[in-house]
Amino acid sequence: MKPGLILGATLAALALLAAALSLVWTPHDITQLAIVQKLQPPSVAHPFGTDHFGRDILSMVMLGAQVSIAVALVAVGIGMGLGVPLGLLAAAHRGGWLDEVVMRGNDLIFAFPSLVIAILITAVFGPSAVNAIIAIGIFNIPVFARVTRGGALPIWTLDYIRAAEVSGKGRARISLQHILPNIANLLIVQGTIQFSLGILAEAGLSYVGLGAQPPTPSWGRMLAEAQTMVTLAPHVAIIPGLCIVLTVLGLNLLGDGLRDALDPRLRVTR
Repeated sequence: MKPGLILGATLAALALLAAALSLVWTPHDITQLAIVQKLQPPSVAHPFGTDHFGRDILSMVMLGAQVSIAVALVAVGIGMGLGVPLGLLAAAHRGGWLDEVVMRGNDLIFAFPSLVIAILITAVFGPSAVNAIIAIGIFNIPVFARVTRGGALPIWTLDYIRAAEVSGKGRARISLQHILPNIANLLIVQGTIQFSLGILAEAGLSYVGLGAQPPTPSWGRMLAEAQTMVTLAPHVAIIPGLCIVLTVLGLNLLGDGLRDALDPRLRVTR
C-alpha cells in the first residue's frame, strides 16, 4: 500500500473520528462563555487554546468537523444521486438530442460557481447550512454527469455491449447491469475528490457568512472571526486553518491512492 494512501486515509479518519466523537462528547461546552479566559494560548486545560469568547477551540474544531463533513457528504450525495443517472442517460443516447440537452444543461450550471449559486439561494431563503448543501450539491451534479458520461462512452462501443443490445436488452438495463459497474471506480475516486472540495466550499461559504449560522460552529466562520486577532492570538486562526488544510489534503491523497489502486491500467504500468 502506497504511503500517500496511508497518510490520506489516516488524516481523513481523524477528521471523521473527531466529527463522530463530537456527537456524544466534547471536552468543554461551547455554549458557556468565559470572557475572563479569552484568547488563552494552548494549555493542558485547553489543548488548542480559547477564542475571543473564552470557548475551548478543540471543542469548536470537533463540532466544526461535524458540520463540514455533514455538509460535504450530503452535497456529494446530491451530486452523485442526480449526476450519475444523467450521465448514464446522456451516454445511452450519445449523439442524440437527449445527450445534447443533458450536456448543455450541465454547461449552464458550470457557468455559475457554487459561491454564486449560494448567493442566489441565500438571497431568497437566507443563509444556512442547508442552503450551502443545496448550492454545493447543485454544482456537483454536472461534475458527476460528465465523469459518468466520459467513462461510459468507451464501454458502449465494446463487443459485449453490442451483443447485449442484439439480445434485446434495453439501454436502461445495459446501463445498470454493464456500464455502471465498470465505471464504479471512477465514481468512487471522483466522489472522494468532490468530498474534499465540498469541505473547502463549505468553509468558504461560512467564511463569507453564507454557511452555517451561529451558534453552530464552522471552520470557515472560525477563520472569519479570527482574522482581526491574528497578531494578538495567532492560534485562533491557525488551528481551524490547519484543520481545513489537513482534511482536504488527506481526502485528496486518499482519492489519488484509490485511483491508483482501482485503475487496472495504472497497476499495469507501475
